[in-house]
Amino acid sequence: MKHRIGFVINPIAGMGGRVGLKGTDGVLALALKRGALPSAGLRAREMLRALHDERSRRPDAPRFAWLTADGEMGASALRDTGFEEFEVVYRPGDPPGEEDTQRAARAFLEAGATLVLFCGGDGTARDVCSATGRTIPLLGIPAGVKMYSGVFGISPARTAEILAAHLEDRLGIVDADILDVDEERFRAGELDVRLYDTALTPHEPNLLQSAKQVIVEASEDDAKEQIAEHLAEVMSAAPDTLFLLGPGSTVASIARRAGLAKSLLGVDAVRRGVLVGRDLAELDLFALLEGDGPVQLVLSPIGAQGFVLGRGNQQLSPGVVRRVGRDGIVVVATPMKLSQTDVLRFDTGDPSLDAELARDGYFPVVTGYHQRRLFRVAI
Repeated sequence: MKHRIGFVINPIAGMGGRVGLKGTDGVLALALKRGALPSAGLRAREMLRALHDERSRRPDAPRFAWLTADGEMGASALRDTGFEEFEVVYRPGDPPGEEDTQRAARAFLEAGATLVLFCGGDGTARDVCSATGRTIPLLGIPAGVKMYSGVFGISPARTAEILAAHLEDRLGIVDADILDVDEERFRAGELDVRLYDTALTPHEPNLLQSAKQVIVEASEDDAKEQIAEHLAEVMSAAPDTLFLLGPGSTVASIARRAGLAKSLLGVDAVRRGVLVGRDLAELDLFALLEGDGPVQLVLSPIGAQGFVLGRGNQQLSPGVVRRVGRDGIVVVATPMKLSQTDVLRFDTGDPSLDAELARDGYFPVVTGYHQRRLFRVAI
């Protein structure tokens, strides 16, 4: 068999998202105290089921071998999704420790892996890349809180499509940036995205996310002020509406215009011009959303990647988003950001909800004062 796929899951990846911690590095105990539940294994299984279903429909699909870590770092997910033939080449501690992802990746190399498929976020990507370097390609199943690196599929199902195409030798291999943030500074409201390494990855431009771009231009400030002026009017005209303000500098401009001390990278709540919740976790949001009063959720996509939901705002869970409803979501973006963004994307963790948000293939975006445009959506 030509392809030998190393497969590893970071079991704690993404656990800090819904409980408002913006990451899990160094705060796992706090995340668990707040009621965080593992999610990476679910995302990995979603990808594996999609791959298994695709291969079941294709009896002529090329054969390949799985190399994996034991238990919840890989073997359990493969077994649960119908992949019964795999070789366990690494056995982690119980529970797995911080070094286990790197050790598993090195074991894959020693066993002759031709690609490493990992499930996690940017920290997991860094760990795998530090172990493999540029010797073989990497491919990530998105399951972290923030995923700025260019090695991730845009969703678990799309990652399965990329891997299937790679196994058929239909894709080229390209360089991809491995990016990450300092999570302590991130939790304190400071966004410092750094380039840590460059990896190889299968190239499928429609299914592989771009690395995040940080867009800073003088004209951006003017555009953000125009958007803020427009939303300030909207908020003033709807005093009984609960406004949920998502992370990012564009939405922060709206809060400043209203005289609100918004958290830069959290989800905050405003009613009648007053901040009624700051840096909220999923359970906090559910408490505020009790009843059937009007709600609007203001979000801005990540530059270049286009993700509106599913990257850095996992506290906006499928349940929260369904309570808000598609018509209650207000997407805001400057013309410069949109010019460097191909499509908008939703990756809530609920494929049926993603499809509902992407219905009709377009979503309205506020781009200035009383200005909006329809922008293409893909999932």
